[in-house]
Amino acid sequence: MKEKNQFWVNFIVRAILGMGIIFFANQFFIYKEIALSVGFNVVSFLISGCLGLPGVAMLYGIVAIPIL
Repeated sequence: MKEKNQFWVNFIVRAILGMGIIFFANQFFIYKEIALSVGFNVVSFLISGCLGLPGVAMLYGIVAIPIL
């Protein structure tokens, strides 16, 4: 039971931090006039919660593919 609660707390913390990173990264890219932004939605919340910072980097990588 304790491990299950610890998993959910860890997931929520990673998801909230990931969404915060996405928000501030989007603001930075808008400031620098770079057309690169990841939307706030359930998919980005779940990916940042499951994968953490590498998941957020993956989301930006997917969005950056058309620029290359």
